[in-house]
Amino acid sequence: MSWQAGVARCVITPRNDVWLAGYGSKRAAEGTIHDLWAKVLALQTPDGKRAVLVTTDHMGMSRTVYDAIFGAVHERFGLAPDEFMLTFSHNHCGPCLTDDLVDYYPADDAQRREVAEYTEWMIARVVETVGEALADLQPATLSMGGGRCTFAVNRRENTEEEVPRMRAAGIPLRGVMDHDVPVLAVRGEGGDLRAVLFGYACHPTTLAFTFWCGDYPGFAQVDIEAAHPGTTAMFFNACGADQNPIPRRELTLAEQYGRMLADAVEEALAGEMQPVAGSLATAFEWIELPYEEIVTRETLLPVATGDGRDLHVRWARRMLALLDEGEVFATGYEYPVQAWRLGDELLLISLGGEAVVDYALRFKREFGPGTWVCGYANDMAAYIPSRRVWEEGGYEGGPHLDEYGRPAWLWAGDVEERIAAAVQRVAREVGAR
Repeated sequence: MSWQAGVARCVITPRNDVWLAGYGSKRAAEGTIHDLWAKVLALQTPDGKRAVLVTTDHMGMSRTVYDAIFGAVHERFGLAPDEFMLTFSHNHCGPCLTDDLVDYYPADDAQRREVAEYTEWMIARVVETVGEALADLQPATLSMGGGRCTFAVNRRENTEEEVPRMRAAGIPLRGVMDHDVPVLAVRGEGGDLRAVLFGYACHPTTLAFTFWCGDYPGFAQVDIEAAHPGTTAMFFNACGADQNPIPRRELTLAEQYGRMLADAVEEALAGEMQPVAGSLATAFEWIELPYEEIVTRETLLPVATGDGRDLHVRWARRMLALLDEGEVFATGYEYPVQAWRLGDELLLISLGGEAVVDYALRFKREFGPGTWVCGYANDMAAYIPSRRVWEEGGYEGGPHLDEYGRPAWLWAGDVEERIAAAVQRVAREVGAR
């Protein structure tokens, strides 16, 4: 066996009164449907090269949280930035975290203390779990396959009202989608299934209630682990920024979508999977994504004193306070791009923020079979539009950077080409053909 693999997990369901993340409102938890988790897969090759992947049931990780977690694992375990990947499912029934969507919620000082307390506790738990996975390294085989799952819908092109009717009538849904379900199986010396890593491109927004829950990815992981006792199921969200589960807003639908996704994983596990050779290469870059135009006092004042959405008022007033303190706003944002090459078979590309599905489709075309693209990695950042989506506008491509706390409304129009150029660089660095 040419791989060493370690697997560990920890419960990260809040124990305090932190609110649920998402939807821009106060959502105090009433209870728990199932626990939230952070799960860690550590890999090592015979030459000692390591890589550590963390998946969590959080909505988003700010750069502040990423820096705290990576800083600790670097100091304690010697991991380099390219050897560590932090992902989050974008689940809207998980807790708020420090510095993520800071103006989004009507939080007071008491709630901000709850968020800070939970975040600090969670960071410590994740770092400890990374250590447990590294201590658990043992001989393993890796194999890859894939399935297909079709509940994701392009939300830019199809309304929630018309989708059930279109499906019932056999009318094809509009817009681009990515229904691939990539699957990586990690097996021990006796062939026992130790971990399953799988992905899907869709918002976990089936639910909008006030219970801790992993939404459809959480139910998929629960189902897979029930079918394979002793196995750790790990989910990553692909480029699902413009994809929604439709219909939604019912717990039974989240359970149904989770079952559909788990079935796709089971189909892959039961089929002929491709062995992944025991070599590993990793690369990472922070790149500059420019804003179209940064805000000024003159452009902020009408927002701060107007009758718009409360979150925009909060954002504008915070921006004005920063200007009063003498801050000079950056003209762009530092954005993470990462690539791992496992054997000659698997190229895993990870992008920060909420990347639209065009990115996954582009990179799978450019790099060919065995290419997986993970969004929602290392930093929540913002919505990341392709050039097409940027030109079309709308929620994912339009002037909404204020909702992420940025000192601008809109990215410059060349962000896709900047990201694509960085992906080409990190892919070349890891030896992708």
